[in-house]
Amino acid sequence: MDVAAKVFFSSPRFAVVGASQDPAKFGHKVLAWYLDHALPVTPINPRAASITISGIAHPTVPSVSALPSPEETSVSIITPPAVTLAVLREAKAAGVPAVWLQPGSFDSEGLAYAKKEFKAGVGGAGGMGGEGWCVLVDGEDGMSAASQELAGKL
Repeated sequence: MDVAAKVFFSSPRFAVVGASQDPAKFGHKVLAWYLDHALPVTPINPRAASITISGIAHPTVPSVSALPSPEETSVSIITPPAVTLAVLREAKAAGVPAVWLQPGSFDSEGLAYAKKEFKAGVGGAGGMGGEGWCVLVDGEDGMSAASQELAGKL
C-alpha cells in the first residue's frame, strides 16, 4: 500500500471535487463509495445545491475553500485536467493536507504539483487497477492501512 494513500485516509474528513448527480459519472460513484463506507464526506459542486444518493440529498459546497475544516479534510478530485490544477492550488491555499487524483483527472503538471505540495498526493501509476490509483479500487486498502496505524498508536 502506498504511504500517500495511508496518509490520505488518516484525515478525519473527506470531500469530493466534481461530485455529480449523474449515477453514470465517477463523481457520483466516488461520493457514493465514501457514503457506503460511512466516511464523513462533503460533495463539492459549484452548480448543484445538493447531490442525491440512495434517496438522500447531501448538501454541497461550491469550492474547496468553502469546506468547514479544509485543514482536516482529504480531497478526492474528479475534474478534467484543465480544471484540476486550479483546484489543487485552491486546496493548497486552504490548508488541505492530502489529495487523491482519480484516473483521468490530471496531466503531468497537476500530478507533479499534487505530489510536491501536499503531505500526501495520491495519483498516477500504481494501485490495483489498470488505470492507476482509484478510490473505488484502492480505497479499502488505504483505509485499512490508516486504521492499523491508528490502532497501533492507541
